[in-house]
Amino acid sequence: QEQLVESGGGLVQAGGSLRLSCAASGRTLRRYPMGWFRQAPGKGRDFVAAISWAGGTTVHADSVKGRFIISRDSGKNTVYLQMNSLKPDDTAVYYCAAADSGSYAYSAVLTAVADYRSWGQGTQVTVSS
Repeated sequence: QEQLVESGGGLVQAGGSLRLSCAASGRTLRRYPMGWFRQAPGKGRDFVAAISWAGGTTVHADSVKGRFIISRDSGKNTVYLQMNSLKPDDTAVYYCAAADSGSYAYSAVLTAVADYRSWGQGTQVTVSS
């Protein structure tokens, strides 16, 4: 069973930037689609961004499109989320996740919580106004 560890969260002022990292250990995730989700206090876990295992296809939620960018470095077994122009509404715990299977097509991106099997412990992002 792999372990996913997020880092890079913190407190930032509105308009600022953060870069989240998700490092995987235990097995290679080279053939697995990956995603980022977030959960604000009292709310459900929402999709943020996803990337195919080949890295050539990405999708971002409308709420973060144009501000956040997901990427991956398969050689480092790491996925990133670059967050720019942060807003107070972006405040949440951010989770990375690995897909439930390594058999997806090279361009497949997954946006549903149910499509992911492995989750990190989360990293807190707080954006002050």
